Order: sequence, then structure tokens, then C-alpha cells
Amino acid sequence: MCEFCKKHGDGTIWYKNALNYSEDLLSDLRRKRFIKHFFDIAIDRGFKNLTRLQKIFNKKGKLPDQLTKKMVEDSKIEHFGQVVPIEEVKEIVDKALEIVRLPCACRWVIDRREIGCCYGLTYNPKAWYRDLDMSFFDKPNSNLLEIVDKNVAIKHMEEIEKRGAIHTIWTFVTPFIGAICNCSIRDCLALRTYKGIGVETILRAEYRAVVDINFCNGCGICLGVCPFNAVDSFHREGRYFAQVDPDKCFGCGLCRNVCEAAAINLQSRI
Repeated sequence: MCEFCKKHGDGTIWYKNALNYSEDLLSDLRRKRFIKHFFDIAIDRGFKNLTRLQKIFNKKGKLPDQLTKKMVEDSKIEHFGQVVPIEEVKEIVDKALEIVRLPCACRWVIDRREIGCCYGLTYNPKAWYRDLDMSFFDKPNSNLLEIVDKNVAIKHMEEIEKRGAIHTIWTFVTPFIGAICNCSIRDCLALRTYKGIGVETILRAEYRAVVDINFCNGCGICLGVCPFNAVDSFHREGRYFAQVDPDKCFGCGLCRNVCEAAAINLQSRI
């Protein structure tokens, strides 16, 4: 079990701890301020910092270790997340009192696309409108939030996963868990930070992809869909087989989805 789970999991994986979804946590004034200005503090400022840090990274080949450490520690305190497979998403949604669909702030920053692929947990629409400054989307009076049925939410997340969406769960001032996001490595601020400057401000899933070579037919389709370049191949006895590097795998399950031979499964990292 990782350090984050030991600190916030109460003996289990941190996002399975019911206390982290408690509305009692919303009485914290610091958390209320953070949620109110979340889009400006975490998203807009985050993208601007990433652009600045990318220039340093491109010039020097790495960031100072002290800076990298501070970025990770700050993220763990305010807005930290983890990749979760669809099975875990279903479990989380099933336990939620209410599900609210919100537009993705990362996609809005990148190219002003208003895509409803983020799901708020615990909060209801009235609370989100009250506590979250939606003017970030330039449409303060529009109906940007909607209550959705749990089954509808799960079906939607299953569908966008087929198009490359990666499921992640997030805190709003740790340990309060506020949302599940369904973004891509092209759009997600945390994933872009990892790919662009090598800083992991998001945890890998509790699972990793594993290939059963008894079923693998060597088609190579999985190599092309992995956003983390974790899938490779090897040659044995005149045949090619897929293999997954556990150190690179984030456990998103995208390679599993395209495997027509059902040769890829997600297994616990423990």
C-alpha cells in the first residue's frame, strides 16, 4: 500500500475510504476557498506554470529535484489524483449519493471545448453553483451542470473510454474526494505534466496491465493505443508477443480494451 493510502485510506485504498467523501469536510474554510477558485488556482495557473516549466525542461533536460519534489508535495496537499480502471469507477459511482456532470476545465483551457466528461461526487448542482465559480467557462448563467443517473454516468464513461478516455479520481484539498474526470493524455493537465516534464502529480492505478502470451496473437494493436509507451513486443520461436513494462504502465486499461484475443488483464500491483 502506497504512502498516500496509508495516510488517507484508513486501512484501505484512499479512494475507498468513505470518510474522504464526507460532507463534513466541506465545512473547512480553506477547502471552500479552494473550491470557489478551483479553475483559476488549479487549472488556469497550472497550465501557465506547465508552459513555463516546459521551457526550462527543454533547455536543461530536467527540472531541479527540489522543484520537482515541491510540485508533487503541493499537489498531494491541494489537488491530487489517481488513475482508476472502469471497474473501480463503477464501484465509486455506485456508492455516491448523487452524480453531477460538469464540463472538463482542461479541455476548455486547451481549445475552448465545452465537454461534459467530469463527474462531481457528493456535491449536488446547487452546491456546485454556490461554491464553484463557473464564470471560468465564460457562461456563468448557462446550464453547465446536470444531475445524471448513475447508470447513465457509467455508460457514458464506458463509451468515452473506448475513444481513449482515462479515468482519474481527484481530491479538492486532500483528503476530500470531489470528482472523477475522464480525460486524455493530450488534454489532462496532470498527464500532460507527466509526459511533458516527467513530474508525476498523479498516482498510477492500483493495477497494471499484464499479457498472457498463451492468448496473445501478436497483432500489435495494443502497442498503438498505450498513451504511456508501456507496451512493447518480443520475439520468441518465430512469433511476436506483446509485453507491458510495469514501470511505465499507469493501469488505465486502454490496451485491454483493444485486445481482441483477451490476452491482457489488469492485475493488482501488490
